[in-house]
Amino acid sequence: MKLKTLPYAIGASILLSASIAHAGNISIESWREDAAIWNDVIIPAFNAKHPDIKVTFVHTNATDYNDTLNKKLADGSAGDLITCRPFDDSLKLFQAGYLTDITELDGMGNFPNFAKAAWQTDNGAQSFCLPMASVIHGFFYNKTIFKELGLTPPKTNAEFYSALDKVKASGKYTPIAMGTNDKWEAATMGFQNIGPNYWKGEDGRLAVIDGDEKLNAPQYVKVFEQLAKWGPYMGEGYQTRTYNDAIAMFGDQKAAIYPAGSWDIAAFNTKLDLGVFMPPVENTDDECYISDHTDIGVGINAKSANKKDAETFLKWMTTGEFAAIYTNALPGFFSLSNHFIDVDDPTAKAMIAWRDTCDSTIRNSYQILNRGEPSLELEIWETSVGVINGTMTPKDAADRLQKGMDTWYKPGE
Repeated sequence: MKLKTLPYAIGASILLSASIAHAGNISIESWREDAAIWNDVIIPAFNAKHPDIKVTFVHTNATDYNDTLNKKLADGSAGDLITCRPFDDSLKLFQAGYLTDITELDGMGNFPNFAKAAWQTDNGAQSFCLPMASVIHGFFYNKTIFKELGLTPPKTNAEFYSALDKVKASGKYTPIAMGTNDKWEAATMGFQNIGPNYWKGEDGRLAVIDGDEKLNAPQYVKVFEQLAKWGPYMGEGYQTRTYNDAIAMFGDQKAAIYPAGSWDIAAFNTKLDLGVFMPPVENTDDECYISDHTDIGVGINAKSANKKDAETFLKWMTTGEFAAIYTNALPGFFSLSNHFIDVDDPTAKAMIAWRDTCDSTIRNSYQILNRGEPSLELEIWETSVGVINGTMTPKDAADRLQKGMDTWYKPGE
């Protein structure tokens, strides 16, 4: 779509003047601290095809983003394109009339259903943000340490614990660089990392939403049973180890394995010879599932003064060109489109290739199940920490999750 330039004229109406002021200029609201990537790589690539549209990236600190954005939307000062957090935060904006319905936007068919679900109404009938990128969970490992100790990347639980035992026996390195001080880390890089192999990805996640399965079923107890084994491999003082401490520990090559989110690739890929393996399965021939979590989307401000150009930019974001640029500019943030992407970073390349052999799912606490009290997300934090620290049994942890859900969640209502 080529922008039509509006002529300036003496005595033009106020409406025309307002249109002129906005024509060819759009801004993007975002919490992401990647303005340099947008300004130096992404926007120039867009302008190569649409030189008449000036795009400005507007950053707000992540912790302030929701409140700041809500105020801007309410007073009409928000940008034309809105970076969307997944699920309820953005759903509320759509329900309040702040985001445009983009269900029929050209290019929406390039995205799988699980990706679109993060920015749709509960019934899936309306989409309000374009899926942009996901983060994938797995395990980073130090290739130098593995080579020194004669280890190979594990594929099964038995191989995983065998590797941990050998690292521990060496006395030189901590097997697992993770702590329980920050709580979310144990839940996100622990429970949500290995869990999909037990509850069978999307089938299991949707079964809980539909009321066909419970969070204290055997498969959830098994997830906690695995986490309960991690503590002895996490080294002295892990209960007070923070997320940043764990990053420093692994980056300084004091630990062999780091339960990971792909967003951490940049923290390590220049510090050590980084390897990655997917969450281990019970048996070699078991189907595998990965947490390929919908992290970020983009929508159109319903009150944008320049919706046509905002839509032009959004349509460009549905293309394979954008998918490749974004994925390579930000290693560890993977386009959610179905396009084939030739990924440059070796760790990111290995992780995105898992989509070819494993089924993707999202964190099971994010859609619908986190709307009541107690919060399922926060309950997973507490229970994951409890079982790793040995203060809670796996069965008690699973029962606590379901008991909390029973107090407020009624499937189908």
